[in-house]
Amino acid sequence: MTQTPCHRMPKRSPLAMAAQDFATRPAPQASPPAMTRSDVLWRAAAFVPALLMTVALTFAISSSLSQDGFTVLEVMVIALVALTFVWVSLSVSTVLLGVAKRVFYPCFTRHSRGRGPAQDIAILMPIYNEVPWDVFGNAAAMLDQLSQGTRKDRFTLFVLSDSTDPEIAAQELRAFDALKAQAPVGLDVYYRRRAQNTDKKTGNLTDWIENWGGAYEAMLVLDADSLMSGAAIRQLAHELSAHPQAGLIQTFPHLIGAETLFGRMQQFSNAVYGWLLAEGLAAWAQSEGNYWGHNAIIRTRAFAASARLPYMRGLRGRRDLILSHDFVEAGMLRRAGWAVRFLPRAGGSYEESPQTLIDYALRDRRWCQGNLQHLRILTARGFHPISRFHLLQGAVAFLLSPAWFTVILIWSAIRTMPSEAISYFNSDNPLQPAWSATEPLDGLLVLGFIYSMLLVPKVIGTFAMCFWRRTRADYRGWPVLVGTALIEILFSILYAPVMMVQQTIAVICAVFGLSRGWAPQDRGVVGCSWAQVFRFHIVETVTGITMMVGLALGAVSPWLLPIAISLTLAVPLSKLSGMRIADKALRVLRIDSPQDLREPRIVRQARDARARMRRLVLTPQTFPEVTAIAAE
Repeated sequence: MTQTPCHRMPKRSPLAMAAQDFATRPAPQASPPAMTRSDVLWRAAAFVPALLMTVALTFAISSSLSQDGFTVLEVMVIALVALTFVWVSLSVSTVLLGVAKRVFYPCFTRHSRGRGPAQDIAILMPIYNEVPWDVFGNAAAMLDQLSQGTRKDRFTLFVLSDSTDPEIAAQELRAFDALKAQAPVGLDVYYRRRAQNTDKKTGNLTDWIENWGGAYEAMLVLDADSLMSGAAIRQLAHELSAHPQAGLIQTFPHLIGAETLFGRMQQFSNAVYGWLLAEGLAAWAQSEGNYWGHNAIIRTRAFAASARLPYMRGLRGRRDLILSHDFVEAGMLRRAGWAVRFLPRAGGSYEESPQTLIDYALRDRRWCQGNLQHLRILTARGFHPISRFHLLQGAVAFLLSPAWFTVILIWSAIRTMPSEAISYFNSDNPLQPAWSATEPLDGLLVLGFIYSMLLVPKVIGTFAMCFWRRTRADYRGWPVLVGTALIEILFSILYAPVMMVQQTIAVICAVFGLSRGWAPQDRGVVGCSWAQVFRFHIVETVTGITMMVGLALGAVSPWLLPIAISLTLAVPLSKLSGMRIADKALRVLRIDSPQDLREPRIVRQARDARARMRRLVLTPQTFPEVTAIAAE
């Protein structure tokens, strides 16, 4: 069924998007701030220690394996450990940079001095078959907060729909009419639904820029589950005005809304550990920051002139759309001379996360498909080295899992190897697994080194939270916070091997073209039957049982027992991931994050606005003309 487009938009103001080519270097459009000596030192402080730590670990493992010479498989293990541990060590040095940044520059929300004239800023909410009352409820809360503060800029909200479901489309129209009727004075609201989901989110934004972008100096890009306070939106607008060299400014979104075990694990990790990584990333990224696709403000004309994505040449000459577009767009802005900045302390920036292990794995498969495309863009002309590093990092995040899975299979198959496998989790992403190797005689030193590196971010993040009086009071003392952190670490270790296998499957599917397209994220909690969960985790279950049999027969190293247990229990662990724990009586079992204990005002407002919007949307007689239009 062909969808009828629906436009409730202002007068068109076209803005051409210039064609781009990765084979040629574009002429510079702006000049980012020159790097100072301080900037160079921050960057060196991130990468040099990471390389030194990797060299130290590689040397230790090589020494433990070299007593009787090296076999081919041992050389493979050493190479894999060296190539993968560098990313773990980089996360450690990044966290330490974050600590240094907080110590020497403790101010949280200081605005840049001076700014330009008032700007016309479009707030863009691209949506695709989402729950309408959630989207428009969030929009209502943001508009309400924007109306309460002093506005130096002019803001206009656009809901850009690509929805294909007729029922959802009708609900969107009712929600739009309800939102427009209650929108504060001085804040315009518009809605547009395309007939076809051409080029997905990228095409959705391109359509808006080419038809209406000419009237706006900047666009604040959100996701369907994004939520930003009025103060955060105004601060982004101020910073863009105060830094004319900036083409894009990205915030650090905090995770909210989780009620399940798995969702709250991510939320706690993001709140307690992630802010240090974000702080350290901002310290070494400087003007070569990254873009995460939402909760960021972009200079409209800079984006139109430099960041239109070309198609990639696929198999059999087909044109492939770049799926993980955000990293690439950041690199294209920077190669045109625009600074890409990261503001980890802006605050008031939120998003939601997958609630179950299966939802997380499915999202990973979509991201993997797009991130592996980045490897084909590494040789693009004109990209800054740090922009290339961001692209590589996005791909490596998924390639680590098959690398470590290979190490585990080697140890499972070859009993005579002198070194053993040790499991550990990745500190940058607690759900991203990593395993290393060591000789039993020298194992204590190497093992201590590895675990020290992996636990540093979690220990420092938890200690910093304990140091803040308000946070201690929210948790009713530091023992509850420490206990919560230990619970999160325990479950992260249990889920890490399962996620390793799932990411390995994602890489295989992406490489061999077995991915099922780019479906929208399921943002709710949808239960699966035991049979469905078993089918989804059949690979982990069979692998775990095989390893357990090998352990019983003495053919597999005992060091692999923790991994074998997790893989064998993949199905019950997956079912457990969706268990609601938000209302548990024992506080440490709730895995509360600081945002749960002291809920931000914008989050409360959004929850109330969603409930009101739901009542309006589900009452068709409220807007009878909308139902008739949507049915055409």
